[in-house]
Amino acid sequence: MSDPNQDDVRHLETLDRDLGRFSNLEIAASYIARPIVGPGLAFVFVLLAGLAAALFFGQANNTLIVVMAACLGAYMALNIGANDVANNMGPAVGANALSMGGAIAIAIVFESAGALIAGGDVVSTIAKGIIAPEAMTSAAMFTWAMMAALLAAAIWVNLATWIGAPVSTTHSVVGGVMGAGVAAAGFAAVDWTTMSAIAASWVISPVLGGVIAAAFLALIKSRIIYREDKIAAARVWVPVLVGLMAGTFAAYLALKGLRQLVRIEFGHALLIGAVLGVAVWAATIPVIRRQSQGLENRNKSLKILFAIPLVVSAALLSFAHGANDVANAVGPLAAIVQASQSGDFTQAVSIPLWVMVIGALGISFGLFLFGPKLIRMVGGQITKLNPMRAYCVALSAALTVIVASWLGLPVSSTHIAVGGVFGVGFFREWDAERRLRKARRAMPDRPSYSREERQRRKLVRRSHFMTIIAAWIITVPAAATLSGALFWGITRLLG
Repeated sequence: MSDPNQDDVRHLETLDRDLGRFSNLEIAASYIARPIVGPGLAFVFVLLAGLAAALFFGQANNTLIVVMAACLGAYMALNIGANDVANNMGPAVGANALSMGGAIAIAIVFESAGALIAGGDVVSTIAKGIIAPEAMTSAAMFTWAMMAALLAAAIWVNLATWIGAPVSTTHSVVGGVMGAGVAAAGFAAVDWTTMSAIAASWVISPVLGGVIAAAFLALIKSRIIYREDKIAAARVWVPVLVGLMAGTFAAYLALKGLRQLVRIEFGHALLIGAVLGVAVWAATIPVIRRQSQGLENRNKSLKILFAIPLVVSAALLSFAHGANDVANAVGPLAAIVQASQSGDFTQAVSIPLWVMVIGALGISFGLFLFGPKLIRMVGGQITKLNPMRAYCVALSAALTVIVASWLGLPVSSTHIAVGGVFGVGFFREWDAERRLRKARRAMPDRPSYSREERQRRKLVRRSHFMTIIAAWIITVPAAATLSGALFWGITRLLG
């Protein structure tokens, strides 16, 4: 006769084994399903965008075309959120001033606000003058060219996100429009002067952003970090830098982010920035004095003083980005809507509100679902960032846009921000080498590093540097080639 206690023990052991199998099965199923959750939700959003287009556009002969264009615009917006927004939030996350969740939340709010409040930009029907309007012989040809351009740009940005390369969505759209225009009307239809200026921005944007970011890092090192009393130096210079940041962003938003609410001339924008910058500088002095009380005289204490200004600058960059770059996703869509409604594709178009909502929500969903990969790459895998270095990158991004606007140069916000990250990294390498040479002169008997050891101590990861530069160079030709092929395929398919 069996012991009831032993039967209970065996029963519990069997139950534990069964529960363990179910637990392992659940873990395995979760592991398999996790990679498809993001694409699945993105696909649902694209379908909802098409449904919204059908509801807003109503019953018309071209409703199906507008629905298809809305789906492509939503797909492009998702990719902008996944790739472009990382440039604004990456430095703050890499410097540990923001958690990944906090960065995504701030970016979603400010990207959407920028897109909906100040993003109703008026865009040329043939996307910023890349293609001459008279080159398109019919509204149907124009519509299919814009479709091909939008799809090609979205596919290219999607591919770049997958390989971990931050690319310019503006350049992707420009390349797409150029490729479709060439396929539709030949090389003579392209405004090569505009394309030359865009090609020049491949070099100008990152170099200018990197130089300005490195200059600010040099200022912080010489005036604060290398001083005997770091805290006393910070009490003087941090308010100056915060005031400069406030003034720069005020001018930046006046020029770029709020141009649809009120038109502000360049000189007036600078005046607004100067007034606000002085006011913020004066208000920040007592705040920094209180915040610095009791801090130890070391570099770690300085990070505390830069953390909040860095978060604010990231939020402002997101607002300006939403105001400007949402047109990359929905500009061609708005042009298709107008061409489908009226048959007119030679005039400038205003982006309707429902189209703007698709762009704003798409950027937010793309950031939430796919953004962390690029945020981590920009923030921590190119070079090591702390709040001071990340602050230099954010300030450089705003200043570079203002300088470029003054000089009349087309620039890419992506190239500027990533160029700023490279700039602070290469400056740190140069500064470390300079200090090492100085130490050797002071102590000639000190052993020197081998070439392999010096190579290992490089502060910028060369593999990421080469990947990103290569992606930048081929963005326009790759998007153009893909767009031309898509346009050819669409027109052949439709007969």
